[in-house]
Amino acid sequence: MKFDLHVHSEYSKDSKSSHDDILKTASKRGLDGFAICDHDTVEGGLACKKRALELGFELTVIPGVEVSSSKGHILVLGVSQNIKPHLSPEETIEIARKLGGTVIIPHPFKRSSHGIGSFEGLDVDAVEVFNSRCLFNGANRKAATEAKRLGIPEVAGSDSHVPEMVGQAYTEINASENTLDAVLEAIREGKVSPAGKNTPTPIILKQMSGSARRKIKKKLFRKA
Repeated sequence: MKFDLHVHSEYSKDSKSSHDDILKTASKRGLDGFAICDHDTVEGGLACKKRALELGFELTVIPGVEVSSSKGHILVLGVSQNIKPHLSPEETIEIARKLGGTVIIPHPFKRSSHGIGSFEGLDVDAVEVFNSRCLFNGANRKAATEAKRLGIPEVAGSDSHVPEMVGQAYTEINASENTLDAVLEAIREGKVSPAGKNTPTPIILKQMSGSARRKIKKKLFRKA
Protein backbone atom coordinates (compact mmCIF):
# COMPACT_ATOMS: atom_id res chain seq x y z
CA MET A 1 0.00 0.00 0.00
CA LYS A 2 1.13 3.54 -0.74
CA PHE A 3 1.02 6.17 2.01
CA ASP A 4 2.34 9.73 2.04
CA LEU A 5 3.35 10.04 5.69
CA HIS A 6 4.03 13.79 5.75
CA VAL A 7 1.32 16.14 4.47
CA HIS A 8 0.45 19.65 5.64
CA SER A 9 -3.02 21.16 5.41
CA GLU A 10 -4.39 24.66 5.84
CA TYR A 11 -4.20 24.07 9.60
CA SER A 12 -0.46 24.78 9.22
CA LYS A 13 0.34 28.48 8.91
CA ASP A 14 2.67 27.83 5.97
CA SER A 15 0.20 25.75 3.93
CA LYS A 16 -2.92 26.60 1.96
CA SER A 17 -3.96 23.02 1.13
CA SER A 18 -7.65 22.39 1.80
CA HIS A 19 -8.67 18.93 2.95
CA ASP A 20 -10.89 18.48 -0.10
CA ASP A 21 -7.97 19.21 -2.43
CA ILE A 22 -5.63 16.91 -0.50
CA LEU A 23 -8.16 14.07 -0.66
CA LYS A 24 -8.76 14.55 -4.38
CA THR A 25 -5.03 14.59 -5.18
CA ALA A 26 -4.32 11.56 -3.01
CA SER A 27 -7.06 9.59 -4.73
CA LYS A 28 -5.93 10.73 -8.18
CA ARG A 29 -2.35 9.64 -7.45
CA GLY A 30 -3.40 6.19 -6.36
CA LEU A 31 -2.52 6.53 -2.69
CA ASP A 32 -4.14 4.24 -0.18
CA GLY A 33 -3.87 6.91 2.46
CA PHE A 34 -1.79 9.68 4.00
CA ALA A 35 -0.89 11.31 7.29
CA ILE A 36 -1.80 14.92 8.04
CA CYS A 37 1.06 16.33 10.12
CA ASP A 38 0.34 20.00 10.72
CA HIS A 39 2.69 22.09 12.82
CA ASP A 40 1.98 21.63 16.53
CA THR A 41 -1.70 20.79 16.09
CA VAL A 42 -3.66 17.58 15.58
CA GLU A 43 -6.81 19.43 14.57
CA GLY A 44 -6.11 19.28 10.83
CA GLY A 45 -5.66 15.52 10.81
CA LEU A 46 -8.80 14.89 12.83
CA ALA A 47 -10.84 17.21 10.60
CA CYS A 48 -9.47 15.64 7.41
CA LYS A 49 -10.28 12.14 8.64
CA LYS A 50 -13.86 13.23 9.26
CA ARG A 51 -14.03 14.96 5.86
CA ALA A 52 -12.86 11.81 4.06
CA LEU A 53 -15.77 9.90 5.56
CA GLU A 54 -18.24 12.64 4.65
CA LEU A 55 -17.11 12.65 1.02
CA GLY A 56 -16.90 8.86 0.76
CA PHE A 57 -13.19 8.60 -0.05
CA GLU A 58 -11.78 5.11 0.42
CA LEU A 59 -8.57 6.50 1.87
CA THR A 60 -7.11 5.95 5.32
CA VAL A 61 -6.35 9.34 6.84
CA ILE A 62 -3.84 9.15 9.68
CA PRO A 63 -4.21 12.02 12.17
CA GLY A 64 -0.79 13.26 13.16
CA VAL A 65 1.26 16.27 14.16
CA GLU A 66 4.71 17.69 13.43
CA VAL A 67 5.89 18.69 16.89
CA SER A 68 8.47 21.45 17.30
CA SER A 69 10.85 19.99 19.87
CA SER A 70 13.72 22.01 21.31
CA LYS A 71 16.14 20.48 18.79
CA GLY A 72 13.91 20.08 15.74
CA HIS A 73 10.77 18.56 14.31
CA ILE A 74 9.29 15.18 15.23
CA LEU A 75 6.33 13.50 13.53
CA VAL A 76 3.84 11.72 15.77
CA LEU A 77 1.16 9.65 14.01
CA GLY A 78 -2.08 8.25 15.34
CA VAL A 79 -2.71 10.71 18.16
CA SER A 80 -5.72 12.88 18.94
CA GLN A 81 -4.16 15.23 21.49
CA ASN A 82 -1.67 18.04 21.01
CA ILE A 83 1.84 17.72 22.39
CA LYS A 84 3.38 20.79 23.97
CA PRO A 85 6.08 22.25 21.69
CA HIS A 86 9.67 23.18 22.61
CA LEU A 87 10.22 20.26 24.96
CA SER A 88 13.35 18.16 24.53
CA PRO A 89 13.15 15.37 21.92
CA GLU A 90 13.20 12.80 24.72
CA GLU A 91 10.31 14.50 26.57
CA THR A 92 8.35 14.90 23.33
CA ILE A 93 8.73 11.22 22.48
CA GLU A 94 7.86 10.15 26.01
CA ILE A 95 4.56 12.03 25.79
CA ALA A 96 3.94 10.66 22.30
CA ARG A 97 4.35 7.12 23.61
CA LYS A 98 1.91 7.75 26.47
CA LEU A 99 -0.62 8.92 23.87
CA GLY A 100 -0.05 5.78 21.80
CA GLY A 101 1.75 7.62 19.01
CA THR A 102 4.00 6.24 16.29
CA VAL A 103 7.18 8.35 16.16
CA ILE A 104 9.04 9.32 12.97
CA ILE A 105 11.99 11.70 12.63
CA PRO A 106 11.43 13.85 9.51
CA HIS A 107 14.20 15.39 7.36
CA PRO A 108 16.73 15.10 10.24
CA PHE A 109 19.63 16.73 8.41
CA LYS A 110 17.68 19.44 6.59
CA ARG A 111 18.45 22.44 8.80
CA SER A 112 16.28 24.86 6.79
CA SER A 113 13.25 22.76 7.84
CA HIS A 114 14.27 22.47 11.50
CA GLY A 115 15.79 19.03 11.15
CA ILE A 116 16.72 17.48 14.47
CA GLY A 117 20.19 16.37 13.43
CA SER A 118 21.46 13.15 14.99
CA PHE A 119 18.69 10.81 16.12
CA GLU A 120 20.95 8.16 17.61
CA GLY A 121 19.64 6.94 20.95
CA LEU A 122 16.12 8.27 20.47
CA ASP A 123 13.14 5.91 20.83
CA VAL A 124 11.73 6.23 17.30
CA ASP A 125 9.85 3.89 14.99
CA ALA A 126 11.18 5.18 11.67
CA VAL A 127 13.21 7.90 9.98
CA GLU A 128 12.15 9.91 6.94
CA VAL A 129 15.05 9.22 4.57
CA PHE A 130 13.37 10.71 1.51
CA ASN A 131 11.71 14.10 1.82
CA SER A 132 10.59 15.34 -1.57
CA ARG A 133 11.07 19.02 -0.62
CA CYS A 134 14.86 18.70 -0.38
CA LEU A 135 16.36 20.94 -3.05
CA PHE A 136 19.49 18.79 -2.95
CA ASN A 137 19.52 15.15 -1.87
CA GLY A 138 22.51 15.34 0.46
CA ALA A 139 20.29 15.56 3.54
CA ASN A 140 18.22 12.61 2.37
CA ARG A 141 21.29 10.49 1.67
CA LYS A 142 22.75 11.26 5.10
CA ALA A 143 19.45 10.31 6.78
CA ALA A 144 19.38 7.01 4.88
CA THR A 145 22.99 6.23 5.80
CA GLU A 146 22.35 6.87 9.49
CA ALA A 147 19.07 4.94 9.53
CA LYS A 148 20.81 1.92 7.97
CA ARG A 149 23.69 2.16 10.43
CA LEU A 150 21.31 2.21 13.38
CA GLY A 151 18.90 -0.36 11.96
CA ILE A 152 15.91 1.99 11.98
CA PRO A 153 13.10 1.56 9.40
CA GLU A 154 13.14 4.04 6.49
CA VAL A 155 10.11 5.94 5.22
CA ALA A 156 9.32 8.79 2.81
CA GLY A 157 6.95 11.73 2.71
CA SER A 158 6.19 14.60 0.37
CA ASP A 159 6.18 17.25 3.13
CA SER A 160 3.56 18.77 0.86
CA HIS A 161 2.42 22.32 1.57
CA VAL A 162 0.46 22.59 -1.69
CA PRO A 163 -2.12 19.99 -2.75
CA GLU A 164 -0.56 19.11 -6.09
CA MET A 165 2.52 17.72 -4.34
CA VAL A 166 0.63 15.19 -2.20
CA GLY A 167 2.06 11.75 -3.00
CA GLN A 168 5.18 13.12 -4.69
CA ALA A 169 7.04 10.95 -2.18
CA TYR A 170 5.41 8.07 -0.38
CA THR A 171 6.04 4.95 1.68
CA GLU A 172 5.26 1.41 0.57
CA ILE A 173 3.67 -0.23 3.60
CA ASN A 174 3.11 -3.97 3.88
CA ALA A 175 0.12 -3.89 6.22
CA SER A 176 -2.35 -6.73 6.76
CA GLU A 177 -5.25 -4.43 5.87
CA ASN A 178 -5.87 -0.78 5.06
CA THR A 179 -6.93 0.36 8.50
CA LEU A 180 -5.36 2.94 10.79
CA ASP A 181 -4.24 0.39 13.38
CA ALA A 182 -2.84 -2.07 10.84
CA VAL A 183 -0.90 0.60 8.97
CA LEU A 184 0.63 2.07 12.13
CA GLU A 185 1.53 -1.42 13.35
CA ALA A 186 3.28 -2.18 10.04
CA ILE A 187 5.31 1.05 10.37
CA ARG A 188 6.37 0.12 13.90
CA GLU A 189 7.33 -3.38 12.69
CA GLY A 190 9.48 -1.91 9.92
CA LYS A 191 7.40 -3.28 7.05
CA VAL A 192 8.10 -0.15 5.01
CA SER A 193 10.20 1.18 2.14
CA PRO A 194 10.59 4.74 0.79
CA ALA A 195 9.65 5.73 -2.76
CA GLY A 196 8.87 8.75 -4.94
CA LYS A 197 10.65 11.70 -6.49
CA ASN A 198 11.66 15.25 -5.66
CA THR A 199 9.31 18.20 -5.74
CA PRO A 200 10.03 20.31 -8.85
CA THR A 201 12.61 23.00 -8.06
CA PRO A 202 10.38 25.99 -9.04
CA ILE A 203 7.79 24.92 -6.45
CA ILE A 204 10.45 24.52 -3.73
CA LEU A 205 11.91 27.96 -4.52
CA LYS A 206 8.45 29.53 -4.48
CA GLN A 207 7.75 28.06 -1.04
CA MET A 208 11.17 29.14 0.25
CA SER A 209 10.42 32.67 -0.94
CA GLY A 210 7.07 32.64 0.83
CA SER A 211 8.72 31.41 4.03
CA ALA A 212 11.30 34.20 3.87
CA ARG A 213 8.55 36.82 3.44
CA ARG A 214 6.66 35.46 6.45
CA LYS A 215 9.78 35.63 8.62
CA ILE A 216 10.45 39.23 7.57
CA LYS A 217 6.86 40.25 8.33
CA LYS A 218 7.09 38.56 11.73
CA LYS A 219 10.28 40.48 12.60
CA LEU A 220 8.78 43.79 11.46
CA PHE A 221 5.63 43.12 13.51
CA ARG A 222 7.75 42.46 16.63
CA LYS A 223 9.70 45.70 16.15
CA ALA A 224 6.48 47.67 15.69
